Amino acid sequence: MTKPPNALVDSDWLEARLDDPNTRVIALNMTDSVNYDQAHIPGAVFWNWKDMLWDPDIRNFPTPETFAERCAAAGISNDTDVVFYGDPMVQFGTYAWWVFKYCGHENAYVLNGSRVRWENEGRPMTQDVPQIAPANYAPIQIQNAANMRATRDDVLAAISDADTVILDHRSPQEYHGELLSPPGTPNHGGERLGHIPGAHHLHFEDMVTEDTSFKPADELRAMLEARGATPDKSIVSYCRLSHRATLAYFALTQLLGYENVRSYDGSWTEWGSLVGVPIER
Repeated sequence: MTKPPNALVDSDWLEARLDDPNTRVIALNMTDSVNYDQAHIPGAVFWNWKDMLWDPDIRNFPTPETFAERCAAAGISNDTDVVFYGDPMVQFGTYAWWVFKYCGHENAYVLNGSRVRWENEGRPMTQDVPQIAPANYAPIQIQNAANMRATRDDVLAAISDADTVILDHRSPQEYHGELLSPPGTPNHGGERLGHIPGAHHLHFEDMVTEDTSFKPADELRAMLEARGATPDKSIVSYCRLSHRATLAYFALTQLLGYENVRSYDGSWTEWGSLVGVPIER
C-alpha cells in the first residue's frame, strides 16, 4: 500500500492495514491501561509511555540495545510500520513517534485524531489483547540527537540568540507561573514557577481540533508566524515533560516542512529545578 506523504496517517489508511503483518499499532497512556482494557483498535499493543520510552534507571531515552529489545518483544522489526495513538490523549502518540525517530526507526507514524476521532467515526474497537510473536530487531546507533533534541545548555544559549524562537506549549496557567502542571492534575514538576525567558506561548491544545485531529496547515502556520516562529528560524519547543512539545515538533516538521526544530525534552521539570538559570513570570 502507498506510503503517506508524511508521518501523519488517517483512519482510512490505518483501517485498511489492520491485518497487515508488517503494521504494528501502539496505544499509549500516561499511567495505566484502563482505557485500553475497555476498548482499543484491533491489534493494538498497550504501552505505558514512561516505561517503554525512557531508560529504566536514568532520565534519558533507552539505549539502542534496550530499544531493540522492547521493539522485538512487541513484534516490531527494523522495517515494521509502527502507528502510534494516544489513549486518549493525543500527545502521547506524538511523543512515541518522536522517540522512535530519535532512536532511528524510520517507519513511524501518528494516527490523526488519535483514539477520539477513531471512535467518533465508528471505526472497529475490541477488548481482545493480541498474541504477539517476538520479532528480530537489530540495534541502531542514535544519529539524530543534535538535530532533534535540545539540551539545557542549548536552551540557555538560545535565550540570547535572535535567530532562535523558543515555544512554550504548556497551559496558560503554567506559562504565567500559576501552576507547575496542567490544571486538574497534581501540581508538581519543578521547584520554581514561570517560563523560560523570551519563550512565546502556544498551548498545544490550540493546534488540534475537538476530536484531537491536527488543524489545517494554514491555521497552524498562522499561529506559529504570529509568534515569530518562521521557517528561517531555529525553533526550540518545550512543555513540562516534552510530550506536549512533541506535538508541536510533529506539526512543524511533518505538516509545515520546518527543517530546524528541536524538542527540549528536559522541559520545565528540568529547567524549573536548575540552580542559577533565569526564569520569567
